[in-house]
Amino acid sequence: MASPITTVRDEQQLISSLVSLMQQEQQFLVSADSDGLDKVTPQKSALVLQLAALANQRHQALAAAGFAAGEAGMAAWLASATDAAAAAAWNDLLDQTRVAKELNRVNGMLINKQMTNTQVVLNAMRTPAGGGEDGFYGPRGQTSVGGPSRRFVVG
Repeated sequence: MASPITTVRDEQQLISSLVSLMQQEQQFLVSADSDGLDKVTPQKSALVLQLAALANQRHQALAAAGFAAGEAGMAAWLASATDAAAAAAWNDLLDQTRVAKELNRVNGMLINKQMTNTQVVLNAMRTPAGGGEDGFYGPRGQTSVGGPSRRFVVG
């Protein structure tokens, strides 16, 4: 079985690509560029899947070496290995991961802001200029005066 550090270099490259992509995503969100977002989203998903697969390999290597299959196990493995380069690579990966998490948090806030703005616009389109419920946009985009029908069946 490979060493737990074997995947870390690949993980570093992938997380760096992910950070770059998330920065692009942020610019697309700020400029409300839906075409750009459509291009970035599948790329981001593919990188996340690749990162998860590499992390799984690292966890398996840790377990095979007798350590916990996770970050705590990696810290214990690094302490026992006394490999300064491996520790530096791991710490860099953790730093880049923190950057990605922060970008994800900010991008999530931007997405929520866009959704709120879109909902405000949709609500404004549904409410007639007079402010009452005198008109609605129906399924075909046509205004219907008087709102939805309220027929009752008495029987």
